[in-house]
Amino acid sequence: VQLVESGGGLVQPGGSLRLSCAASGFAISSYYMSWYRQTPGKEREFVATILNSGGTTPYGDSVKGRFTISRDNGKNTVYLQMNSLKPEDTAVYYCFVNLRGLRYWGQGTQVTVSS
Repeated sequence: VQLVESGGGLVQPGGSLRLSCAASGFAISSYYMSWYRQTPGKEREFVATILNSGGTTPYGDSVKGRFTISRDNGKNTVYLQMNSLKPEDTAVYYCFVNLRGLRYWGQGTQVTVSS
């Protein structure tokens, strides 16, 4: 099982980025997939989850209305579209899946929001 995030980078406040999480070793269509983020000295923060049905659970309070999680089962990839980015969105963003009790994280991708 492998999760590989990409798409992070430096963006100005108000800008947008789309993160990708390419999965291998399992079919994302059968599992809930999630995004979390973490800044130094803080606990990992929940961002969003997409269900295997394609629906979503409530987003993290700090990203509601600005971020959207989606999936492409054919590409076995999960996305996080981030709009109206703020400096406080600066973090390492991680992809996560729980496969019947086994928890897997990607290596993370850095997002920096700064002018």
